[in-house]
Amino acid sequence: MAIVGLVVHEDRAAAVEQADVLAGRLVSEGHVVWRSGDDGFGGGGADDLDLVVSLGGDGSILRAVGLLESRPVPVLGVNFGHLGYLTAVGPDDALDAVEKALAGDHDIEERMMLRVEVERADGTSGSVDHALNEVVVERTAASQTVRLGVWLDGDFFTSYAADGMVVATPTGSTAYAFSARGPIVDAVHRSIQVTPVSPHMLFDRTLVLNPSSEVRVEILGDRSGTGTVDGRFLADLGPGDQVVCTAADRVARLVTFGKRDFEQLLKEKFGLEDR
Repeated sequence: MAIVGLVVHEDRAAAVEQADVLAGRLVSEGHVVWRSGDDGFGGGGADDLDLVVSLGGDGSILRAVGLLESRPVPVLGVNFGHLGYLTAVGPDDALDAVEKALAGDHDIEERMMLRVEVERADGTSGSVDHALNEVVVERTAASQTVRLGVWLDGDFFTSYAADGMVVATPTGSTAYAFSARGPIVDAVHRSIQVTPVSPHMLFDRTLVLNPSSEVRVEILGDRSGTGTVDGRFLADLGPGDQVVCTAADRVARLVTFGKRDFEQLLKEKFGLEDR
């Protein structure tokens, strides 16, 4: 018997229907199914999970990893989204993929994560979170930029007038950082990328840093900002507040099947095969 958690994009009818079918099949085979939102899924109950199946897009996988916190439970992504860069299979293969995963007939790909902490201007510590994709510090007013200072390993690097700053993992290099014209980095590589969003300055390049680096992004001047982690709200930020990013001591464990071909994956996901 296995305990399987389902994280479902409830606004996508096909994902909900597939989740119902999958849950029925698993229960009929003697397994226990928890669904995101159930009392047993969160908190200490997640310690008992053998597998999490995400039915949605990349956002659903981010949600699943967040719910697990530091627990080393493998996550199998079923793509009901548009890009599905983090997912392993499509809807037609979902049932077979879950059976294979429960039987141990799969591989595990470990993805680097970031630890994120807010340090307030008065020296107190604020929110702590973890990111699989990215941390974003950005403006709050649509008509204004925000002034941001970047510190690397305790040394001041420079200040930016920009719409925001993205601190990304290699996994996140194909998410928001990609939209901000950052580089594509192989997802199993270990590094930290710092990419300004619409900077009002000549220096607009991404910094690709050693994974042991500490990156601090500080709110300068008198304009406030906001911080998000994988699309989740982190904190409202005022002048002097800093967001501190370092490599986390946890990883995301994603289920894969067979050899992973990074170049082929890019060609499929970004429609490059016919060019």
